[in-house]
Amino acid sequence: MKDRAGRRRARRFAIGTAVVVALAGMNGPWLYRFSTEKYHQYKINQPEYKAANGKWEIIEFPEKYRQNTIHAALLRTGKVLMVAGSGNNQDNSDDKQYDTRIWDPVKGTIKKVPTPSDLFCTGHTQLANGNLLIAGGTKRYEKLKGDVTKAGGLMVVHNENPDKPITLPAGTKFTGKENGKTFVSKDPVLVPRAEKVFDPATGAFVRNDPGLGRIYVEAQKSGSAYETGTEDNYRVQGLSGADARNTYGIAQKLALDKKDFQGIRDAFEFDPVAEKYIKVDPMHEARWYPTLTTLGDGKILSVSGLDDIGQLVPGKNEVYDPKTKAWTYTDKVRQFPTYPALFLMQNGKIFYSGANAGYGPDDVGRTPGVWDVETNKFTKVPGMSDANMLETANTVLLPPAQDEKYMVIGGGGVGESKLSSEKTRIADLKADDPKFVDGPSLEKGTRYPQASILPDDSVLVSGGSQDYRGRGDSNILQARLYHPDTNEFERVADPLVGRNYHSGSILLPDGRLMFFGSDSLYADKANTKPGKFEQRIEIYTPPYLYRDSRPDLSGGPQTIARGGSGTFTSRAASTVKKVRLIRPSASTHVTDVDQRSIALDFKADGDKLTVTVPSGKNLVQSGWYMMFVTDGEGTPSKAEWVRVP
Repeated sequence: MKDRAGRRRARRFAIGTAVVVALAGMNGPWLYRFSTEKYHQYKINQPEYKAANGKWEIIEFPEKYRQNTIHAALLRTGKVLMVAGSGNNQDNSDDKQYDTRIWDPVKGTIKKVPTPSDLFCTGHTQLANGNLLIAGGTKRYEKLKGDVTKAGGLMVVHNENPDKPITLPAGTKFTGKENGKTFVSKDPVLVPRAEKVFDPATGAFVRNDPGLGRIYVEAQKSGSAYETGTEDNYRVQGLSGADARNTYGIAQKLALDKKDFQGIRDAFEFDPVAEKYIKVDPMHEARWYPTLTTLGDGKILSVSGLDDIGQLVPGKNEVYDPKTKAWTYTDKVRQFPTYPALFLMQNGKIFYSGANAGYGPDDVGRTPGVWDVETNKFTKVPGMSDANMLETANTVLLPPAQDEKYMVIGGGGVGESKLSSEKTRIADLKADDPKFVDGPSLEKGTRYPQASILPDDSVLVSGGSQDYRGRGDSNILQARLYHPDTNEFERVADPLVGRNYHSGSILLPDGRLMFFGSDSLYADKANTKPGKFEQRIEIYTPPYLYRDSRPDLSGGPQTIARGGSGTFTSRAASTVKKVRLIRPSASTHVTDVDQRSIALDFKADGDKLTVTVPSGKNLVQSGWYMMFVTDGEGTPSKAEWVRVP
């Protein structure tokens, strides 16, 4: 096993050499006229090459079905939900043109789906009933400094009335006590009533702590003359009596600085059978770039994101209950950067790898560790190499999930840094003293690498770019299979399309992989030509599908309880070496906390295969899974869908 990668590399070289020799033997001069591209195509289409390295193919949808896919999830129907929202396109956002597609990779059909909100940069996760929960998205696109014409920023509205809350409508005017400048709110704001504070010893009333509401305001007119440089108190116009005395605003600098993206509170369940969005209660916090993580009880934890005024949500996390379709704040506050990589552990706690997709202070919430959501205790996991380069890193729970080993792949410096890491780091959370150790390195520093678990327990690591959003034509056209049993990378066929920001990968039920998206800033080395969003889909067929045959699987129950068993039919039952339940992916922004591959115990008897699902609810979350069997050659069956209630 240990020299598998070396044998494969030798085969890659030998096959290429054999082709050169054969061509030279046919006609020496003709060899030199044979273009590099044609030779490359000839080589990669040889059966021996595909059996050793796999094959990449590009799929282009008909023009009317193309979109800037930002998010993708495998549905329990075997179809792929592809969500663009406004697709990182300001014009689409302004025109409220939001896109979603459903692609059937078997039939090749594509369907447009009405999209109710701008689900650009939303969060998503699989639910126990097979629906996909989608929450958050975009309210307003960022405005860079120079494009901002009206001074604006955060107004914190105070309500000192302990008897009632107050709602201020959109268009409310705030006038500074010292600066005399007037700013207007863009949205309504509900300001809670003040809280009465009593002396715990005597019970005597001490004070009212005002209720606080946050709202984005901007000047009535354009120009730098309307900027403010210091904090000021603001009178709320239109109020009278007690409301006027109890309600006021406080703002720091209101300026022409860059304005970040703003999030929305909207939440939906996508029904894969009806193929439509179903609106559920909105989140308490607006979120742009949130992570949704399934908990052991089937509820969903929503973390981080930029809020409705473009600021990082200040550690106010919340939980969705699929039974009530409603959200509840967690008791404690903990802050993370946007799209944090958060995974449910077998003990019910949450592992945070440190990987994230960007926004947030560079000194808050960046340290890897184990988080107990109930107590809010956070235990650091040390040993992370290139710890200052975890933005745009990928994190994968290595198969099988029972081993509880995580790999963090690549990453880059905070913001638009040119720094990128070639490291992989592995943490064994079952160890007595968990820590990160370096795994095999990539050839280049890599931001935005994609990582997908395969049925044979390997992990395909592909793509990415050396620089931020592919600057300097830095896309990396390389792919490797990581083998957890040997802790080695095996170089396989090179992808045909560069993938960086806004890209992702999905394991399909037939064992192939789908790749989508990519959003380069520039399309040339000099960074002068604007990039174009990559709308082509790419399919990677792994080497295991170029063997003589694959095991069959059919006839079993559609539902198996945790701790329960089910019997399936397979003519190859006696050759089966592994059975895996793989949770379908929901991928975006180098974040896919859903995917996990769970090993099942099994027994073969003739053409019958009886499998047993582990009993742990934190290991086997309720929901739909792809069940694969793999033979001694590492060749998987097509998946059977199984629901774990």
